Amino acid sequence: MTPQALIRETTALFQAAGIPDPAWDSALLLAHLTGKPALNLRLDMDTQLDEALLTRFYALRDQRLQRVPLQYLLHQQSFMGHDFYVDSRVLIPRPETELLTELAIAEMQHRRTALDLCCGSGCIGISLALAVPGADVHSADLSPDALAVTRRNAETLGAQITLHQGDLFAAVEGLRFDLIISNPPYIPTEDCRSLQAEVMQEPGMALDGGADGYDFYRRIAQEAPAHLNVGGVVLLEVGFDQAEGVAALLRQAGFQETCIHQDLQGIPRMVVAHL
Repeated sequence: MTPQALIRETTALFQAAGIPDPAWDSALLLAHLTGKPALNLRLDMDTQLDEALLTRFYALRDQRLQRVPLQYLLHQQSFMGHDFYVDSRVLIPRPETELLTELAIAEMQHRRTALDLCCGSGCIGISLALAVPGADVHSADLSPDALAVTRRNAETLGAQITLHQGDLFAAVEGLRFDLIISNPPYIPTEDCRSLQAEVMQEPGMALDGGADGYDFYRRIAQEAPAHLNVGGVVLLEVGFDQAEGVAALLRQAGFQETCIHQDLQGIPRMVVAHL
């Protein structure tokens, strides 16, 4: 079978299964196994693929048909210009989180210490460390599995960060930072039961924000001031309808200045608060 024929066959299967971008996913899976550009493979009507490669491809295809996210099959997701290793132990980095990270990088131009809370794959903290040479970046998560992925990414990308394991600020007891950034779980528990099939295969603890989705924001708002230096700042990613509520929680906790930023779709997605 040729690459073009295999991609067409797989595209039809993916489309019937309701998988978004079926042709692109098909080509990327084959590119992952062959090391050849996806576009070239889609045009290749001549090369005959060997049986060993086809067997490996079919195994990946079967997993994708079970709605295993493409990023978990490729073990890769691009974020802030870097390729991060991802698997089912961590949330897949999203484009909107890049916008949050860009805001943090700007804030770190005149700050030194930063904490990436609920770090998952480590994409935020590692990107900060790489973009701001000399910054003292710490990354914390409750999940030892997530921290193992963060450690792997930091080593691969050459980022110097300090890792902490524990429940939110319990992981960094006694430490203070100039900047705290987090993309915490924020989906209401009931809504977690009706997410897109691929999202439901990501770690539940990285998604479930409690009954109303605000459990982590309440704790961060109350506990962050004790872990911030004078003039410190908190940056939070929020759900599509949570920005005003999170900003209010931060103001109630003593933050003097809050600002809401939109994502590329015009959705209020980030809250920045200065102490």
